[in-house]
Amino acid sequence: MTRAAPDPRKTLDPDRVAQWLACHPDFFVGREGLLQQLKVPHPEARGATSLLERLVHDLRSRAEQAEWRLEQLLESARHNEGQYRRTRELVLALLEAEDNDALGQALATQLAERFHTPAVALWCPASLTDAEPRPPQAPRQVLDDHAGQRLAALLDGRASRCTRLTPTDWKRLLPHVPAPDKAGSCALSRLTLGEPLGYLVLASPDPDHFRASMDTLFTEYVGEVVARLLVRLAPASP
Repeated sequence: MTRAAPDPRKTLDPDRVAQWLACHPDFFVGREGLLQQLKVPHPEARGATSLLERLVHDLRSRAEQAEWRLEQLLESARHNEGQYRRTRELVLALLEAEDNDALGQALATQLAERFHTPAVALWCPASLTDAEPRPPQAPRQVLDDHAGQRLAALLDGRASRCTRLTPTDWKRLLPHVPAPDKAGSCALSRLTLGEPLGYLVLASPDPDHFRASMDTLFTEYVGEVVARLLVRLAPASP
């Protein structure tokens, strides 16, 4: 009486088979016909497909993912290049300013045209403007106790921050720009150069333009450049 061959699925441990194949990657060399007979689950439909078709499908999927990642990298590179060029033009325009009023005007113009920031205020203490022959022109403002306290409260102990800006705060902190009917948003940065020099306010009537989750590295960088130029361009005290 002939005994039936045992079912390999019941006599072979799948993990041991996998381990053995991993140790013998040349097993299918000369056994290409066996590869064509193997069936594996189809990744997108019910049923099975050949191992070769599955490998082709997986390779195509990996190629598509790699292409998508490459496109993301290229898009990021294009964005960074554009940001660099806009920042470069902004800094060059600030360096060409002949006095602090021209500096404020260049700052507001460049931010509006290149960074879609419609409102800017540059708050500086009276000690920085006392020697000037006339009061500062917008977007420059003379920092008083009330504005200083409100700006410090909005910063909440930080050097820079993005936050919502109520219509009341807008009227107080950007008095030269009409306030929106509803809350907008702003990016604030404290100006310092060995000592406090005031505050830089970038604002938008769009409440989502400056979100709390946004990085403030750009605002801090612009503030550092502006602080140095304010001191350099300030008229000498008599």
